[in-house]
Amino acid sequence: MSRSTDDIENLIALMAKLPGLGPRSARRAVLHLIRKRALLLTPLSDTMTQVAATARECLNCGNVGTSDICDICEDQQRENGELCVVEDVADLWAMERAGVFRGRYHVLGGTLSALDAIGPEDLRIPRLADRVAAEGVSEVILALNATIDGQTTAHYIADLLQGQVRLTSLAQGVPIGGELDYLDDGTITAALQARKEI
Repeated sequence: MSRSTDDIENLIALMAKLPGLGPRSARRAVLHLIRKRALLLTPLSDTMTQVAATARECLNCGNVGTSDICDICEDQQRENGELCVVEDVADLWAMERAGVFRGRYHVLGGTLSALDAIGPEDLRIPRLADRVAAEGVSEVILALNATIDGQTTAHYIADLLQGQVRLTSLAQGVPIGGELDYLDDGTITAALQARKEI
Protein backbone atom coordinates (compact mmCIF):
# COMPACT_ATOMS: atom_id res chain seq x y z
CA MET A 1 0.00 0.00 0.00
CA SER A 2 1.46 3.36 -1.00
CA ARG A 3 1.45 6.37 1.25
CA SER A 4 -0.90 8.10 -1.21
CA THR A 5 -3.71 5.67 -0.35
CA ASP A 6 -3.08 5.29 3.39
CA ASP A 7 -5.93 7.62 4.39
CA ILE A 8 -8.36 5.93 2.02
CA GLU A 9 -7.42 2.45 3.27
CA ASN A 10 -7.81 3.65 6.87
CA LEU A 11 -11.30 4.96 6.04
CA ILE A 12 -12.21 1.63 4.42
CA ALA A 13 -10.94 -0.25 7.50
CA LEU A 14 -13.01 1.96 9.81
CA MET A 15 -16.13 1.66 7.65
CA ALA A 16 -15.73 -2.14 7.62
CA LYS A 17 -16.18 -2.11 11.41
CA LEU A 18 -19.73 -0.77 11.08
CA PRO A 19 -22.61 -3.25 11.52
CA GLY A 20 -23.70 -4.71 8.20
CA LEU A 21 -20.56 -3.69 6.34
CA GLY A 22 -17.67 -5.97 5.56
CA PRO A 23 -14.41 -5.05 3.81
CA ARG A 24 -15.89 -5.30 0.30
CA SER A 25 -19.03 -3.31 1.12
CA ALA A 26 -16.91 -0.70 2.92
CA ARG A 27 -14.64 -0.37 -0.11
CA ARG A 28 -17.65 0.20 -2.39
CA ALA A 29 -19.13 2.73 0.05
CA VAL A 30 -15.86 4.67 0.31
CA LEU A 31 -15.43 4.75 -3.46
CA HIS A 32 -18.98 6.07 -3.81
CA LEU A 33 -18.31 8.74 -1.16
CA ILE A 34 -15.13 9.84 -2.93
CA ARG A 35 -16.91 10.06 -6.28
CA LYS A 36 -19.66 12.17 -4.66
CA ARG A 37 -17.27 14.17 -2.49
CA ALA A 38 -19.11 17.51 -2.53
CA LEU A 39 -22.58 15.97 -2.27
CA LEU A 40 -21.85 13.24 0.33
CA LEU A 41 -18.33 12.97 1.71
CA THR A 42 -17.81 16.55 2.88
CA PRO A 43 -21.29 16.95 4.47
CA LEU A 44 -20.95 13.50 6.07
CA SER A 45 -17.56 14.40 7.50
CA ASP A 46 -18.85 17.72 8.86
CA THR A 47 -21.93 16.10 10.38
CA MET A 48 -19.90 13.29 11.96
CA THR A 49 -17.55 15.87 13.53
CA GLN A 50 -20.55 17.77 14.91
CA VAL A 51 -22.21 14.62 16.29
CA ALA A 52 -18.92 13.46 17.83
CA ALA A 53 -18.71 16.78 19.67
CA THR A 54 -22.32 16.99 20.84
CA ALA A 55 -23.80 13.47 21.23
CA ARG A 56 -24.39 12.25 24.77
CA GLU A 57 -26.56 9.86 26.75
CA CYS A 58 -29.64 11.24 28.47
CA LEU A 59 -28.93 11.32 32.21
CA ASN A 60 -32.52 10.28 32.90
CA CYS A 61 -33.32 7.44 30.49
CA GLY A 62 -30.13 6.56 28.58
CA ASN A 63 -31.38 7.68 25.14
CA VAL A 64 -28.88 9.36 22.82
CA GLY A 65 -29.26 13.04 21.99
CA THR A 66 -27.40 16.32 22.09
CA SER A 67 -28.40 17.50 25.56
CA ASP A 68 -28.17 16.08 29.08
CA ILE A 69 -31.93 15.34 29.11
CA CYS A 70 -33.42 14.03 25.84
CA ASP A 71 -36.47 15.45 24.06
CA ILE A 72 -38.63 12.48 25.10
CA CYS A 73 -37.90 12.99 28.81
CA GLU A 74 -38.46 16.75 28.45
CA ASP A 75 -41.85 16.29 26.73
CA GLN A 76 -44.52 16.92 29.39
CA GLN A 77 -47.19 15.27 27.22
CA ARG A 78 -45.36 11.96 27.69
CA GLU A 79 -45.75 12.16 31.46
CA ASN A 80 -48.58 9.62 31.51
CA GLY A 81 -47.20 7.16 34.05
CA GLU A 82 -46.10 4.58 31.44
CA LEU A 83 -42.41 3.64 31.37
CA CYS A 84 -41.19 1.34 28.59
CA VAL A 85 -37.99 -0.56 29.45
CA VAL A 86 -35.75 -1.51 26.50
CA GLU A 87 -32.31 -3.07 26.19
CA ASP A 88 -30.61 -0.42 24.09
CA VAL A 89 -31.16 2.81 22.17
CA ALA A 90 -31.80 0.96 18.88
CA ASP A 91 -34.83 -0.66 20.54
CA LEU A 92 -36.08 2.73 21.77
CA TRP A 93 -35.75 4.12 18.25
CA ALA A 94 -37.63 1.10 16.85
CA MET A 95 -40.50 1.75 19.29
CA GLU A 96 -40.54 5.44 18.36
CA ARG A 97 -40.52 4.58 14.66
CA ALA A 98 -43.75 2.62 15.20
CA GLY A 99 -45.29 5.81 16.65
CA VAL A 100 -47.74 4.08 19.02
CA PHE A 101 -46.14 4.51 22.45
CA ARG A 102 -46.63 7.94 24.03
CA GLY A 103 -45.00 7.41 27.42
CA ARG A 104 -41.35 7.55 28.45
CA TYR A 105 -38.50 5.08 28.15
CA HIS A 106 -35.74 3.54 30.20
CA VAL A 107 -32.71 2.10 28.37
CA LEU A 108 -30.97 -0.65 30.37
CA GLY A 109 -27.80 -0.68 28.29
CA GLY A 110 -27.88 -4.46 27.81
CA THR A 111 -29.17 -7.56 29.58
CA LEU A 112 -28.17 -9.65 32.54
CA SER A 113 -25.74 -12.38 31.55
CA ALA A 114 -24.02 -14.78 33.92
CA LEU A 115 -21.81 -15.96 31.07
CA ASP A 116 -20.51 -12.44 30.43
CA ALA A 117 -20.50 -11.50 34.14
CA ILE A 118 -23.08 -8.72 33.61
CA GLY A 119 -25.09 -8.12 36.77
CA PRO A 120 -27.80 -5.58 37.69
CA GLU A 121 -25.21 -3.03 38.81
CA ASP A 122 -23.63 -3.11 35.32
CA LEU A 123 -26.93 -2.02 33.78
CA ARG A 124 -29.33 0.86 34.53
CA ILE A 125 -31.52 -1.36 36.74
CA PRO A 126 -30.87 0.59 39.98
CA ARG A 127 -31.73 3.82 38.10
CA LEU A 128 -34.96 2.15 36.90
CA ALA A 129 -35.98 1.38 40.49
CA ASP A 130 -35.24 5.00 41.45
CA ARG A 131 -37.35 6.32 38.57
CA VAL A 132 -40.31 4.10 39.45
CA ALA A 133 -40.23 5.43 43.01
CA ALA A 134 -39.67 9.10 42.12
CA GLU A 135 -41.64 9.73 38.91
CA GLY A 136 -45.11 8.46 39.73
CA VAL A 137 -44.83 5.55 37.32
CA SER A 138 -48.04 3.51 37.19
CA GLU A 139 -47.00 0.91 34.59
CA VAL A 140 -43.66 -0.55 33.55
CA ILE A 141 -43.73 -2.17 30.11
CA LEU A 142 -40.89 -4.66 29.71
CA ALA A 143 -40.11 -4.45 25.99
CA LEU A 144 -37.04 -6.65 26.14
CA ASN A 145 -35.89 -8.89 23.33
CA ALA A 146 -37.27 -12.43 23.36
CA THR A 147 -33.87 -14.01 24.02
CA ILE A 148 -32.75 -16.03 27.03
CA ASP A 149 -30.86 -13.05 28.48
CA GLY A 150 -33.74 -10.68 27.67
CA GLN A 151 -36.27 -12.87 29.44
CA THR A 152 -33.93 -13.43 32.41
CA THR A 153 -33.61 -9.66 32.73
CA ALA A 154 -37.39 -9.22 32.47
CA HIS A 155 -37.96 -11.74 35.28
CA TYR A 156 -35.35 -10.03 37.46
CA ILE A 157 -36.98 -6.62 36.97
CA ALA A 158 -40.45 -8.08 37.55
CA ASP A 159 -39.28 -9.55 40.87
CA LEU A 160 -37.59 -6.27 41.83
CA LEU A 161 -40.68 -4.13 41.12
CA GLN A 162 -43.38 -6.62 42.17
CA GLY A 163 -46.13 -4.87 44.14
CA GLN A 164 -44.82 -1.36 43.38
CA VAL A 165 -46.25 -0.89 39.90
CA ARG A 166 -48.29 -2.62 37.19
CA LEU A 167 -45.91 -4.79 35.15
CA THR A 168 -46.63 -5.74 31.53
CA SER A 169 -44.62 -7.13 28.65
CA LEU A 170 -44.96 -7.08 24.89
CA ALA A 171 -47.19 -9.88 23.66
CA GLN A 172 -48.07 -11.17 20.20
CA GLY A 173 -45.89 -10.33 17.27
CA VAL A 174 -42.48 -10.58 18.91
CA PRO A 175 -41.00 -13.92 17.89
CA ILE A 176 -38.83 -15.98 20.23
CA GLY A 177 -35.24 -15.01 19.53
CA GLY A 178 -36.43 -11.80 17.83
CA GLU A 179 -34.96 -8.34 18.38
CA LEU A 180 -37.03 -5.15 18.31
CA ASP A 181 -34.66 -3.29 16.00
CA TYR A 182 -35.41 -5.79 13.20
CA LEU A 183 -39.22 -5.79 13.53
CA ASP A 184 -41.56 -3.84 11.29
CA ASP A 185 -43.81 -1.10 12.66
CA GLY A 186 -47.00 -3.20 12.44
CA THR A 187 -45.47 -6.01 14.50
CA ILE A 188 -44.29 -3.58 17.18
CA THR A 189 -47.74 -1.93 17.23
CA ALA A 190 -49.52 -5.27 17.65
CA ALA A 191 -47.11 -6.37 20.38
CA LEU A 192 -47.47 -3.12 22.34
CA GLN A 193 -51.27 -3.08 22.13
CA ALA A 194 -51.56 -6.74 23.23
CA ARG A 195 -49.17 -6.49 26.18
CA LYS A 196 -50.04 -8.67 29.16
CA GLU A 197 -49.61 -8.77 32.89
CA ILE A 198 -46.49 -10.49 34.16
